[in-house]
Amino acid sequence: MSETNLTVYGASWCTDCRRAKKFLGEQRVHYHWVDIEQDAEGQALVERLNDGKRIIPTIVFDDGSTLVEPSNAELAEKLHLQTQARMRYYDLIVVGSGPTGLTAALYAAREGLDVLVIERSGVGGQAGVTERLDNFPGFPEGIGGGEFADRLAQQARRFGVEILQAQEVTGLRADEETRYVTTADGAEYGARAVLLATGSTYRRLGAPGEDDFIGAGIHFCATCDGPFYKGQEVAVIGGGNSAGEESIFLTRFASHVTILMRGPAMTASKLVIDKVNENKQITVRPNVEVVRFEGAGKLSGVVIRDRATGKEETLHPKGVFVFIGLLPNTQWLPAEIKRDDLQFIATNTTLETRMPGVFAAGDVRAGSTKQAASAAGEGATAALMIREYLKTV
Repeated sequence: MSETNLTVYGASWCTDCRRAKKFLGEQRVHYHWVDIEQDAEGQALVERLNDGKRIIPTIVFDDGSTLVEPSNAELAEKLHLQTQARMRYYDLIVVGSGPTGLTAALYAAREGLDVLVIERSGVGGQAGVTERLDNFPGFPEGIGGGEFADRLAQQARRFGVEILQAQEVTGLRADEETRYVTTADGAEYGARAVLLATGSTYRRLGAPGEDDFIGAGIHFCATCDGPFYKGQEVAVIGGGNSAGEESIFLTRFASHVTILMRGPAMTASKLVIDKVNENKQITVRPNVEVVRFEGAGKLSGVVIRDRATGKEETLHPKGVFVFIGLLPNTQWLPAEIKRDDLQFIATNTTLETRMPGVFAAGDVRAGSTKQAASAAGEGATAALMIREYLKTV
């Protein structure tokens, strides 16, 4: 999706502005940002559109229309996103529209099943907001994450898959042979089977500027985005196994890697720590925290603070990789869906959960590999397992 002439007028302190920007970013809607406290013309325009009042966010669309302090629902309607399903009952409901969910959906739809996909963010999941996929089979030159997501959605829709966007699933229950999902707007949809493909969310720092530079200097996948930084300096934030292992991996491309961590020492395994310490391309900076990210359109600086002295300094890595853990998107699930200690969903060999007729695949499943190619493979497997299950009900 692209709205290249959409402009958001607001201010850095405005929580509604941050919410609107986050929504647009999740839906992969391109926009221009104008901070009216730094732009006199932007401030004058906001006042002119609002009868002299300085109300933000004020969003101006390419057709000249405006929305003032819009809710997410109003934004979704303006962007023509489908948020309500055409039917109340389906053969299969897929929760999540990443490579797992959309692959499963198109496989099932090709079998003649009525399939509904429900996605709270942008179609394509984490893959959709990845700067570029260079390791997905079939794309020798690589492919942009947004284009990859659009292709997945087009292919699924070609087979009749119905996709809801900007709609969050808040509940799941079983009643006899039917499984029901409830959405945030209060609607309830039934299905013979449900696939949970909600993925996981990278933990974020919450530092100012972080959301603005995701995919433009801030990344969460070294395998996906590391090759873009050949011969350049990068920073890794985190001190656990993932941070250490990914830092070592990044030295294949980057000229130097600086690990930034809040604690006094890495919490990774001894093996990983030893490998980090042995690598002359890696510098470890303990007891520091990120204050903010800076740049104009693309990351240019990272302000860090020494936790002992309070002294601040600005680093200038070309890219920053954040590895402070993953959060599986399972908080909304009922207790009947068994999860492991980290809240990833447990399944049997057919990818079925403890709730009959409810399956799980991709990043949200315990034991998955957290890569786009394997996620698509699990989606295909899940669709075949669901097909066999539906023969019995």
